[in-house]
Amino acid sequence: MKTIGVLFGMENTFPGALVENINARGLDGIRAEFVQVGGVEMDAASGYDVIVDRISHDIPFYRSFLKNAALRGTQIINNPFWWSADDKFFNYALASRAGVAVPRTVLLPSKQLPPNTTERSMRNLQYPLDWDTIFSYVGFPAFLKPHDGGGWRDVYHVHNAEEFFHAYDQTRDLCMVLQAAVNFTEYFRCYVVGQKKVRIMQYDPRRPYHERYVHDGPAPAKALLKRVEKDALTLCQALGYDLNTVEFACENGVPYAIDFMNPAPDADLHSVGKANFDWVVNAVADLAIARSKLSGKPPELKWSALLGAPEEKPAKKSSKKPPMTPKAPKPPKTPKKK
Repeated sequence: MKTIGVLFGMENTFPGALVENINARGLDGIRAEFVQVGGVEMDAASGYDVIVDRISHDIPFYRSFLKNAALRGTQIINNPFWWSADDKFFNYALASRAGVAVPRTVLLPSKQLPPNTTERSMRNLQYPLDWDTIFSYVGFPAFLKPHDGGGWRDVYHVHNAEEFFHAYDQTRDLCMVLQAAVNFTEYFRCYVVGQKKVRIMQYDPRRPYHERYVHDGPAPAKALLKRVEKDALTLCQALGYDLNTVEFACENGVPYAIDFMNPAPDADLHSVGKANFDWVVNAVADLAIARSKLSGKPPELKWSALLGAPEEKPAKKSSKKPPMTPKAPKPPKTPKKK
């Protein structure tokens, strides 16, 4: 029996619907349930072939449990090793290298010293920072936000240097990024599942939370939607996420990727709407069932394998015989003396 587990926190609608969707299919040898976990013995099997992770980013105990499960061959959606190593600033740089449009972004050190550090710990840091160069590069208006945060926590919309410094003074010991604001006319939030399926949703972050998934907007241009889909797939394939949302703010016909580190994206029925909800439940169920057929084989014990990097295959030996090296001609015989 293959068992698919769902690990979740406060959300109510998506986990139950996912379990119900999988079990309602009546597949022979496959069932789904909510994960149950207590004290975790070292190198012990989890009892699950697949775990859909919705909460370990907030609970360190769950994150270590998932890593331990992965060592025993459990398929985890999303990869806990890569998720632990990832951050938004790196993602912006990767997106730029992959040819996806990204607003100008600068990484900033925390305003306050990180815990258990002193000024001596920061002796490699330029002080004061060259704020004029930073502001000239990014421009205003801009967004100041954590380099690995989510849920719009500690995000500030700033319009000049004075507003920036007022906001920066409130960021405590968070590592931040300053990113140019996009004066968007269209905005999209895209579910990407299995690095293959894309659901493009019109979205407006300026509306109240429960009204952000737009249902009354004009139909976007087909060429724009095609590029959004292509860029969303490019990002998730490059990052290795099997469940993610990618957000694009479009200005002058250019979709700028501004948020694409959402490996436990909002999937609540009451916020995303029934059509989007049904789509993501069905797509994640398909993915979890497919992954259950890959479980049981522990990964090779090296970081590249745990991160999901493709294994290097040795070059095949050619069956063709190497070409014969032509023999050197024999030197002419010296005529005998008579």
